[in-house]
Amino acid sequence: MAAITKIQAYIYTADIDTAGTDSPVYLGIAGREFLLATNSDDFQQGSKFSFILGEDANVLKPDYNDPRKPALDTDDLDRYPVYIRLEPEGNGPAWCVERITVTVNPDSKVPHVFDNPRLVGTSGRGDRIWLWKEGGKQLFLKRYDG
Repeated sequence: MAAITKIQAYIYTADIDTAGTDSPVYLGIAGREFLLATNSDDFQQGSKFSFILGEDANVLKPDYNDPRKPALDTDDLDRYPVYIRLEPEGNGPAWCVERITVTVNPDSKVPHVFDNPRLVGTSGRGDRIWLWKEGGKQLFLKRYDG
């Protein structure tokens, strides 16, 4: 049992036509949901971006998207599902995800890592999933055990 002080979400948008989105993307973890957004075009085609919540935050509205307020605990990681959720909005609301990994307390001796192994292809290019209102808006992640 340890306090969650930092969450790092690495998100890779596929490098194929119309893969990018301007729709809001959320991370659900430890019983809360956090907005993943910065001042950049975060989810554009071919982009690879690391969102940091909590300590050393780089997201918009860091006080509202802080796992320390109210304090979350690593025990909560197994009580609630971990997921990414797209809220489709505007023109071209679909999003093609190439890879997502989430690490809780990445600087600790025992970081907690979440991934979706279905996005790890054997061809070297990986597999992809489209998130949108007509095909599902959530992608669930599970603990990565190496």
